[in-house]
Amino acid sequence: MSLTEYAVNFFVALFALLDPIGNVPVFAAATAGALAAGRRWVAVYISLFAFVFMTFFFFSGLALLEFFGISLPAFRIAGGVILFLMGLEMARDDFTAMFADAAEGAETEGARAYARRRFERLVVPFAMPLLIGPGAISSVVIFASEAKQFGLQGMAAGIGVIAAVSVVTMLCFWLTPVISRLLGRIGLTIIVRVLGLILCAMAVQFIIIGVSDAARSGIIKTDVVTPYTAEK
Repeated sequence: MSLTEYAVNFFVALFALLDPIGNVPVFAAATAGALAAGRRWVAVYISLFAFVFMTFFFFSGLALLEFFGISLPAFRIAGGVILFLMGLEMARDDFTAMFADAAEGAETEGARAYARRRFERLVVPFAMPLLIGPGAISSVVIFASEAKQFGLQGMAAGIGVIAAVSVVTMLCFWLTPVISRLLGRIGLTIIVRVLGLILCAMAVQFIIIGVSDAARSGIIKTDVVTPYTAEK
């Protein structure tokens, strides 16, 4: 595998796992009523967090989890529980109520001040584990190990890919008003509810994989842990 193939594969995998386009309705609901400038700064903060967080795991790998004695299966299960609670709120149409104070103070305080306050509430569970879940962290760790064969160029390419995905994520969130106008209030509500159901299913899948990794082999069927792969 060449350095170019490594970078392309890393970008495609990371972009698919973060799924910024699919998270646009969630971001729209989380910043409902915010001014345009404030929403853009929230997107900047979330993207910067994504870049710093994934870069940290790119260099540290599982050292941090090992330091606290936390296994990756336990991290998957914990992330799945948090994600399930968030998806349940979205499916029940209570998700917007979770961020009912989104526009509060948006007109009286500056855009950056509002963005910082909003970002504090969106770090968990939106930025993590919804945007950056166990799958994204695992992929970053795996591609970091593969980058070692390319030396410094591989490490630089890996950081470049993380930066590119973070910028694309920010741009997708910046386009939230355009997408919201195209979908309309009813369309956005439908998408948020459907996405909530999908998030609940993703959360259960995270928990299944975590339990499968932690339990004795054969307890959970292979086609449940890795669906749609056995047939190929």
